Amino acid sequence: MQADFSTLLAQAGYSVPEAARVLGYSEGHIYRWKRGEEIPRDSVIRLLNMEIERRRDAGDAEKTFTFIDLFAGIGGLRRAMESAGGRCIFTSEWDKYAQQTYMANFPDNRLPVGDIREVDAEDIPAHDVLVAGFPCQPFSIAGVSKKNALGRAHGFDDETQGTLFFDVLRILMHHRPAAFMLENVKNLKSHDKGRTFEVIRRKLTEELGYTLETRIIDAGHFVPQHRERIVMVGFREATGFSFDDVHLPTYGTRRMRHVLHPENGTEQPEGHFTVGPDAVVSDKYTLTDKLWAYLQGYAAKHKAKGNGFGFGMVDGDSISRTLSARYYKDGSEILISRGEGNNPRRLTPRECARLMGYPDDFRIPVSDTQAYKQFGNSVAVPVFAEVAKVMAPHILALTRAEPLKKVG
Repeated sequence: MQADFSTLLAQAGYSVPEAARVLGYSEGHIYRWKRGEEIPRDSVIRLLNMEIERRRDAGDAEKTFTFIDLFAGIGGLRRAMESAGGRCIFTSEWDKYAQQTYMANFPDNRLPVGDIREVDAEDIPAHDVLVAGFPCQPFSIAGVSKKNALGRAHGFDDETQGTLFFDVLRILMHHRPAAFMLENVKNLKSHDKGRTFEVIRRKLTEELGYTLETRIIDAGHFVPQHRERIVMVGFREATGFSFDDVHLPTYGTRRMRHVLHPENGTEQPEGHFTVGPDAVVSDKYTLTDKLWAYLQGYAAKHKAKGNGFGFGMVDGDSISRTLSARYYKDGSEILISRGEGNNPRRLTPRECARLMGYPDDFRIPVSDTQAYKQFGNSVAVPVFAEVAKVMAPHILALTRAEPLKKVG
């Protein structure tokens, strides 16, 4: 069955304006084809399939090991593994908007599989490495507080998310890949007085027989953002891998000026993010008088109570707070100063991408609301790329010494 036009467009990596230019049709035609109101010519479909094949072939060149990408989001861990020579052969991500961004940015023509709980381990291809940023909410400080307030269970007692870690376990058990790299929030180790992490450690090491090394790394070594995450690396057999070999640049070397739009004409305007010959940030990102007054009042109220809640104001010399998936609501954790007497503004989605270590050619095909959620949920790519680089020779040592092991 042929994929629909919207899917092909995403896999080819084209925005509507790009597709109109490359295919030689108006943007109106492209939108009507996306909506299914008209059927594109066969020649259009052939051109899209050719571009998909070209991107896939280019992406597969010089790859040295294979991996699968679970709970993939927009592909931050995939970018990290690919930078170390990996080739992705299977992806799972349930959110349809994250799937759109993922397909727009990666050069294969396989649709991400949705709910991993519905996939049999034997239907997943054999692989050298499993990577997964298993869902954060059951283990995060904010998530735990929210669930407690709602009277809901969290961690491994949460049947909707917490047990997804066990899908990681069953795939590891079935395929026995050479290695894994897992990511989660810093709070994972202290969750439920350490019992949650102890379950994870025991399952991975004592029951599955993998080694396990962990390290909490702050993305501020690579990007101008305070963002601590736990990185978990394991191998099927003992290797010389050590987090001490991971090079961390001096903390705070990169500042917000490295991610903010310069607004001086040195970059091209992009979509609705920046406008005019100087690529000035659109007024839509400036806070309204009402929202700015509310945030100032909220901060003052909590300051009077001795609490630290409030907005986070930054300028070009700053390191920001952690970008979160709730940024779309009011942007309060990272507000950009526009000078005395002017309301601050939110980051644009492109600035969020830069803050997470994505390059400027990373495509953002979704709405601002979805983009904010996606980048807030993402990993900081350079952190994991550095870890993957240190993992790579150990992965290759295992995969070249013996074929993939498979249980069952």
